[in-house]
Amino acid sequence: MGTLELIGSNLLSPVVLAFVLGAIAVLVRSDLTFPAELYTALSIYLLLAIGLRGGHELAATPWSAVIKPAVATLGLGVMIPMVCYGLLRRIGHFSIADAAALAAHYGSVSAVTFAATLTFLDAKGVKYEGFMPALVALLEVPAIVVALLIARVASQRAGPVGAAAQTQGKGWGAILHEVLAGRSVLLMLGGLVIGLVSTGKNIAKVAPLFENLFYGMLVLFLLDMGMVAAKRLREVVKSGGINWFLLVFAVLMPVASGVIGVLAGKVAGMSLGGTTVLGVMAASASYIAAPAAVRVALPEANPGYYLTAAIGITFPFNLTIGIPLVYGIATWAFSGAAA
Repeated sequence: MGTLELIGSNLLSPVVLAFVLGAIAVLVRSDLTFPAELYTALSIYLLLAIGLRGGHELAATPWSAVIKPAVATLGLGVMIPMVCYGLLRRIGHFSIADAAALAAHYGSVSAVTFAATLTFLDAKGVKYEGFMPALVALLEVPAIVVALLIARVASQRAGPVGAAAQTQGKGWGAILHEVLAGRSVLLMLGGLVIGLVSTGKNIAKVAPLFENLFYGMLVLFLLDMGMVAAKRLREVVKSGGINWFLLVFAVLMPVASGVIGVLAGKVAGMSLGGTTVLGVMAASASYIAAPAAVRVALPEANPGYYLTAAIGITFPFNLTIGIPLVYGIATWAFSGAAA
């Protein structure tokens, strides 16, 4: 199946169509609303379910099989924010704070995009390594720390720019606490540990909730995310329009990062499915952990940039086009190697 066929097939999946429905609801000014409490409950459920699933699979996986993918993931977490920051500063001419904030988001990972990728691969019957949720947690934290470290060093060289985080007494302890104690990291790591130490019989008892209902819950969550993305874009248009460099960056950077992620997965000896997931992880942009950390460390960064890019542009792009595109690239890489 060609890449265009994969994209067409993905566009007709319930996950993507639910996202589109949410966006349409905003565009036609429907009275459809999503209670904040329901959004919180769904996000808690999805993050914990991802962790439990990964921990259970990780328990049955030899640690020797995890080392290379883990090293590859850490490498992506260091390299991608550095590349993003350089592009945004030198070509996009963004401020230190805004470039670092965007680099933190694009170096980190979207757990919901990750879940959507698993749905895509499951629908196609493509197997992937069970320890992938562990790599999500591994990618999320280092990328944010690297981006904020770049901002701290650049600010010290440039002078007072970006000093707001220091004057407010927000040191590295507060930043790391915000990242590690944040909902996404805490739930995924906690779920990972629970799944890792629980016996198969105990996991089976909660499987009807955390496995059988997972994709239905994901559809509901993406219905809300479609509304959020559409509202964000509408607000940006009303406030003066989209930064065109940012628009191009939010589309092309995920493609470039996805290619790098596929190469990293291939070198690490991962399967086609695992390589695809790692590629999409590299291509995604965080909108849960990264905004929380940036809000503490770089309060002078413009949320209109990093939230619009991550939620309003990159997330819809990956959900509709990016996931099948990365899968097509990974398939080509494996078929080329076989040839």
